[in-house]
Amino acid sequence: MNDTKPVVEVKSIRKTYVMGKTEVHALRGVDLTINQGELIAIMGTSGSGKSTLMNIIGGLDYPTSGSYFLDGIEVNKLGKNALADIRNQKIGFVFQGFNLLARTSAAENVELPLLYDRTHKIKNYRKAAIDSLTLVGLGDRTDHHPNELSGGQQQRVAIARALVTNPSLILADEPTGNLDSRTTVEVMQLFQELNEKGITIILVTHEDEVSRYAKRIVELRDGQIIKDVVRKPDSAIDDLKRLIKRQAIERDESELTV
Repeated sequence: MNDTKPVVEVKSIRKTYVMGKTEVHALRGVDLTINQGELIAIMGTSGSGKSTLMNIIGGLDYPTSGSYFLDGIEVNKLGKNALADIRNQKIGFVFQGFNLLARTSAAENVELPLLYDRTHKIKNYRKAAIDSLTLVGLGDRTDHHPNELSGGQQQRVAIARALVTNPSLILADEPTGNLDSRTTVEVMQLFQELNEKGITIILVTHEDEVSRYAKRIVELRDGQIIKDVVRKPDSAIDDLKRLIKRQAIERDESELTV
C-alpha cells in the first residue's frame, strides 16, 4: 500500500440502530485506513454494513462509537454546519442515480457544489465547471441538458460535479448500477484515469465486474471486515478495446445473415 498520508482513518467504528426494543448492530468495530491515491472497492451483500460505512465516511451519519478522521479532521466530533462544509469541500459524491437537474445544462449542474462552498476558494464557477467537464471527456457538451446526453455521459457529468471542488476523496455508491456493460467499462476506465492522476476513489459496490478494476478490495459481512486485499487491477481500457472489437464482429456477422 502507499506510504502517503491517510485520507480516511476509521477507528473502532460501531453503529447501532435502535428499533423499538430491538438493537441492530450495523457496524461492529471496523478499523480501516485509506491512503491518498488509492482506488478501493468496498463490497458486501445487503445487510453487510457497507452502506452504513459509506454514510459515515461520507459524513451523512454519525457512528455510535469510535472515531473517523478525514484528512486528519475528526469528523464525528463536528456539528451539523461544520459537517456540511466538510462534505462540500472534501468529498465528491457519485451515486447510482445521476441526480442531475433536468432543465439545467451540464456546466450548470457541475457548478452546483460551488454555490454551497462558503470558502469561495474558486471564483470563476463557469471556468471550473468547464475544466471539470473537460477532465471527464465532455468539454464539448457543456451546454447540453441531461435529456441530450446518454446514460454514460450523464454519469460523467455527475463525476465532473464531484470533482469540481477539488475534493480529497471521491465516494461512488454503485456508480454503474444504471449502466449497460460497455458503459460500465467506460466509466471504470474514467475512474482509473482519474486515480492515475492521484485522486483517491472509494467505490461502494456489490458487483465483481466493478471491483475487479480496483487496486484494493475490502469486504464486509455482518458489520465487520472479513477481507482486505491489495491486488493488481484489471485494465478497463484493455477490456473496452476487446469489447468494442467483439461487438464489431457480432455486428458484421449479423449484417451478413440479413
